[in-house]
Amino acid sequence: MIPTLDTPRLRLRAFVEADVPALFAIFGDAESMRYWSRPELRTIEEAEAMLRDIQDHGASGNFVQLGIARREDDLVIGTCTLYRIERDHRRAELGYILRRDHWRRGLAHEALVALLDHAFGTLGLHRLEADVDPRNAASIRLVERLGFKLEGHLRERYFVAGDIQDSAMYGLLAPEWKAR
Repeated sequence: MIPTLDTPRLRLRAFVEADVPALFAIFGDAESMRYWSRPELRTIEEAEAMLRDIQDHGASGNFVQLGIARREDDLVIGTCTLYRIERDHRRAELGYILRRDHWRRGLAHEALVALLDHAFGTLGLHRLEADVDPRNAASIRLVERLGFKLEGHLRERYFVAGDIQDSAMYGLLAPEWKAR
């Protein structure tokens, strides 16, 4: 079951067919996708396929991707994800992206606080991991502000559209989150 999580300015919710243009606006922007481990979407059809993948993976129980929607008009402006959920080990990986025209407003932080509360509370997870491109200073500030600790640096981990990318691996434990 995909949850709906409300914050003062946002609603984190399941995706619907009407969100395809928003997914394309988010994942089709080269600047927003600069530090991702895959290239940007090129066509609306790729966004339609992405929506189907999100819905199919969500049914598996080891993947939850929520749309970050503005409460005032329900427009999706980003996504936040728990993936590779391993219930036996009580761990998951964290992903997030926000449409570029909504950067630097604290919205990603607001959304992730709600998602982390859900992960460590309702889902009973013990550990979350975030894989961040070390060149992405804003994302590093965000995960560190949330309490994630740098645990390692993986060299030349991804090859994306001719670019070689490293990974900075961050971890956060449930007791650390609850103590904040």
